[in-house]
Amino acid sequence: MFKFMKFNRIEKEPSVKLFDGERWLIITGLIGLTLSIGIALFIFFQGHIRLPEGDMKDAFSFNAAIGIFILSIAAILPLVRFSDRKRKVIRWFFIVASIYSYVIETVQNFRGINPRFSRVGTEIDIVAGILFGVISLVLVALAVILMIHFFRIKSPYERPLLILGIRYAFLSVFVANIAGIWMIILQDRLTGDAGNLIVLHGLGFHALQTLILPAWLLEKAQVKDRIKNRLIHSGSIAWLLMILLIGIHTGFGRSVFELTILPIFGSVLFFIWLASVISAFVFFIKPKSDNNLPIDQPPLTQQNR
Repeated sequence: MFKFMKFNRIEKEPSVKLFDGERWLIITGLIGLTLSIGIALFIFFQGHIRLPEGDMKDAFSFNAAIGIFILSIAAILPLVRFSDRKRKVIRWFFIVASIYSYVIETVQNFRGINPRFSRVGTEIDIVAGILFGVISLVLVALAVILMIHFFRIKSPYERPLLILGIRYAFLSVFVANIAGIWMIILQDRLTGDAGNLIVLHGLGFHALQTLILPAWLLEKAQVKDRIKNRLIHSGSIAWLLMILLIGIHTGFGRSVFELTILPIFGSVLFFIWLASVISAFVFFIKPKSDNNLPIDQPPLTQQNR
């Protein structure tokens, strides 16, 4: 009878686990992070400028960003409820697109060629840049497919807090994809006098970490579901509004780092999001009450007797 009671007190593990079955996506993401570390060492000893138009800092940030993005996709792909065949197709599209992106971004910058919008490259470089744009659109399409499927999941479903965070994250990724297409059309990341679309693009994609991590923390927190949902909604909405303000300000051709009304209001929204993340972390690490101790571990008052 004692063993039976102990079994019932053990917290049930979710049947759908993050990263489950995504070894190759994990490896692909780690390749990007490894490349970025190698490029950082190269920059330390050789500098970042590669004439006539290459910049190894771009290769460093790109490979790191894609690596983190692919690791994020590897984490959430098991939750999307694809069939095995469809999941395999999606997985290998991500892998092939990522590997090509790593190679073209690193090699071209090392050769001193802008991998996307070269003005001095040969015909082969221009074709490689065009294919790079096509690959970028493939990644956009894959992200949209995942977003649609996550929004189509009907309740009841497992890990609802995580699904909620993922849905918000993909709304931010959608905005990032718009910024990416915007750069392809302009053949540049700069717009207007000082607008830089790469800021909007990067922040939009990082929602796959900034909005999903708090949801994961709150899954394991010992706090009321009502509070968990409020934290996820408030933090995620603040993040999305911040992204929207950055997009509008960039569209006007202005720098997001200037002290005007939209960047200032965006900073306020950023701190609202940050407060929700800190709260989630505090609830995550908060000690459990005596009632939540395992059956074979008596309360501290009894241990001290």
